[in-house]
Amino acid sequence: MDKPFVLEQTYDAPIEKVWRALTTPDQLRAWYFPQLKKFEPVAGFEFEFFDDGSPYQKEWQVTHVVDGSKLAHSWGYKGYRGISEVTFELVEQGMKTKLLLTHTGLASFPADPHFARHRFENGWQQILTSNLKTHLELR
Repeated sequence: MDKPFVLEQTYDAPIEKVWRALTTPDQLRAWYFPQLKKFEPVAGFEFEFFDDGSPYQKEWQVTHVVDGSKLAHSWGYKGYRGISEVTFELVEQGMKTKLLLTHTGLASFPADPHFARHRFENGWQQILTSNLKTHLELR
């Protein structure tokens, strides 16, 4: 069974600020992926990454955008089977913003320690509860 990974986090920031953090290349590099070369929040856009020498080069494509509230992208790796999808959904809560992250399709990846579910779970915990939180508080 391929149970989605879901994480909810509330930020002390208005929804517009969180949306900019999710959709502006410079901001994405700061808290999400420093190797990001090019990004546009447009369905069909293929992310471009700098080659960091890793054998796990990312292949991502924007799959869905609702301006100001939802961004989804595929998550795959060059030369490896499997494809997953990451969805960021924002809900305005006054001057705060709730972010709901859903990562589906993790079981489609090979049985390789790099693709272990716990690695994604730990990564998302770090990315959303520390990296993004700190990024939003510094701006």
